Amino acid sequence: MLVPERTGSVLPVRPGAPPRGVRAGSWALTGAAAAGLLVVGFGPEPLRGPVGLAGVLVGLAALGFGTARVARPGDRAPWQHMCVAGLLFLTGIAIRIIVPETAVSPPTPMAMIPNVVVIPGYLMSAYAFAGLLRRRRADEDDPAWVDAVLVGVASALLAWTYLVQPSIERTGLPLIQLANSFFPVIDVVLVVLVAQLALAGGVRAPTLWLLIVGSASLFGGDFLYSVRDGNLADLPAHYVDALYTAAFLLFGAATLHPSMRTLTEPQQIVVRDLSRARTVVIAVVLLIPIGVMTAEPVGGALDRWVRAVLCSLIVLALLFRVVRSNNSRARAEDAIRRRATHDALTDLPNRELLSETIATWGDRAVADGQEISLLFIDLDRFKMINDHWGHRVGDELLCAVAGRLSANLRGTDLVCRTGGDEFVVVLAGPSARTLAEATAGRVLDLFSRPFLLSVGEVVTSASIGVASAVSGAEALELIRDADTAMYEAKATGRNTYARFDTRMRDDVRDRMTLEQELRGALERGELYPTYQPIVDLSTGELDGYETLMRWRHPTLGLISPLRFVPIAEETGLIVDAGAWLLREAATQLATWRAERGPGDRPLHISVNISVRQLRDRELVAIVRDVLDETGLPPDALWLEITESGVMEDLETALATLDELRGLGVTLAVDDFGTGYSSLSYLNRLPVGIVKLDRSFVSEVGEQGANESIVRAVLAMAGALDLKVVAEGVETDVQRDWLRDQGCDLGQGWLYGKPVPASEIG
Repeated sequence: MLVPERTGSVLPVRPGAPPRGVRAGSWALTGAAAAGLLVVGFGPEPLRGPVGLAGVLVGLAALGFGTARVARPGDRAPWQHMCVAGLLFLTGIAIRIIVPETAVSPPTPMAMIPNVVVIPGYLMSAYAFAGLLRRRRADEDDPAWVDAVLVGVASALLAWTYLVQPSIERTGLPLIQLANSFFPVIDVVLVVLVAQLALAGGVRAPTLWLLIVGSASLFGGDFLYSVRDGNLADLPAHYVDALYTAAFLLFGAATLHPSMRTLTEPQQIVVRDLSRARTVVIAVVLLIPIGVMTAEPVGGALDRWVRAVLCSLIVLALLFRVVRSNNSRARAEDAIRRRATHDALTDLPNRELLSETIATWGDRAVADGQEISLLFIDLDRFKMINDHWGHRVGDELLCAVAGRLSANLRGTDLVCRTGGDEFVVVLAGPSARTLAEATAGRVLDLFSRPFLLSVGEVVTSASIGVASAVSGAEALELIRDADTAMYEAKATGRNTYARFDTRMRDDVRDRMTLEQELRGALERGELYPTYQPIVDLSTGELDGYETLMRWRHPTLGLISPLRFVPIAEETGLIVDAGAWLLREAATQLATWRAERGPGDRPLHISVNISVRQLRDRELVAIVRDVLDETGLPPDALWLEITESGVMEDLETALATLDELRGLGVTLAVDDFGTGYSSLSYLNRLPVGIVKLDRSFVSEVGEQGANESIVRAVLAMAGALDLKVVAEGVETDVQRDWLRDQGCDLGQGWLYGKPVPASEIG
């Protein structure tokens, strides 16, 4: 099995475009390389030398210009090394021209001088290609370098069989021949580097192809040079010169092309199936040893050993590739499996692994008579943290919670993150039911300490649901049951835990039924408004009405607002229902005001605005449209907001309230005294009315404990020039006491229950 090939995309080009015209110059040099190959190799003899020398000089000049002007300043090193190599090659050519023919044939030590200069040029070329590879290096599973080694070893086998070994047999190992034999060795190194560049993933830029073809021309020239110099064949020197000329021009063209910048850019590699081209390369590499051993008889002992070593290296490299491929696939499968079963943010097991573990532990519990318990943990007010500090800090908090839970619970317990701000802890053992509640208490203690995040210390709490089971069938229901218990814990005030019982399941079923029925209640006409009087305590005159939503279901009957309003709020149905109620109330008030005489007191209408409505961007537009449609004066419309609703997202709420106040409507704080009641809080809100919660009104007039609180609220409202409406006024004693204390308005059963408009005389 072979390792998949990789490909990738180049990152966006950084600022600093190359000079104009270099692309055209690159293709012009490519054409010149083809022409130079033909002229120097097969053209008239008087033109060969001048054209060859001109090609070398032009190619070297283009190499220098491209390095200086096209390459980015930080990416020039490989190209600079290539320029140095070109200068060394040019120096070697010049020395060969200067060295007299008598020093070359027969070979003398003077003939070594060009090689002393050219060999460092090859080493510098290898260093340049290695520099390009370092900048384009893929990850550790990339098989390109293994394939390049295979190509290099196969090339070494060919070079040994057809160049080095025959040359040794013919001439022995004099110093000059030993030096010439070094060229095939260097070429093998270059072949490995160029092959890796060609086989590595990434965009196949024109510069890369020009470098590959130029390198092939260089290798061809070296091959013919070795054949000619080793007296293995009678070849004209201009064939060698033609290939070298083309190589210089192609290297210059590669450096001029603007795509040369991409060779030094990082690559984003993705895996794909083994390409057809790479398959052909590997097949050819494997066929080379067979062809060599078949076509060329083995010479002496040295030839036998060299061939054996090189063939063995090919087999070992291929074996290494297969083993590496299998290991790479195994790692990839493990990584995929881990991504599928673990949370990407916290690295905790996710819901999938949780379900598998519960099923496995449940089967074991049946056999061993043990218990399984599950803690469903939900962070309280996590959305406020996200909204205030941003999702980055929210993620930090989730990771901190994951670390604290993992570090402080038993090693045998399974800690999971199932999504959002929800965590689950699974415990198993003979007394897991008892242990679960102790663990829940310990988790609450863990949340009592602040979490140190990048923004400082952040405090949060948790609501925990606890459920237990003793069989595999029940264990699969643990998540649902513990989740249900968690919502029970939130309903009782947060920062606590609740144990699941079947009553909760019945409550959830009833809640789901109500939710389903509520979704179509408005369209079916089952919702209707009722109106409760608000009276001036000092005169007893009617001042207005509060509009309250009611739901009469055809089979379930009259459903309490305490049951359906929270569901509407949670599901968002309250947005449409609230807008409908606002329009109904305003329309009804317009009718009543039209029916009243000129001397009658003008009435107002009060409508509750939910938390979800307050967050709705369309609220202000809806209120404006209602005022336009009904023709009501804006101050006749009172909009009631709750303290807790405003404080959940204070800045957003304040912005919306300011816009509403700008329309001229009257804003009121409902249920004042049950939440964040304070002078500074009231002073920030653009309200004109404070509605005193009925829990404080119920004991006034009889020297109850709340009288001092009511007096304080009245004094606070007076200092801020706010009117006060007392809710829940049910007795004459309460009315008289409130009136004597200076309370402005009253509302309650003493004046009337909420009834439909048709029942109001």
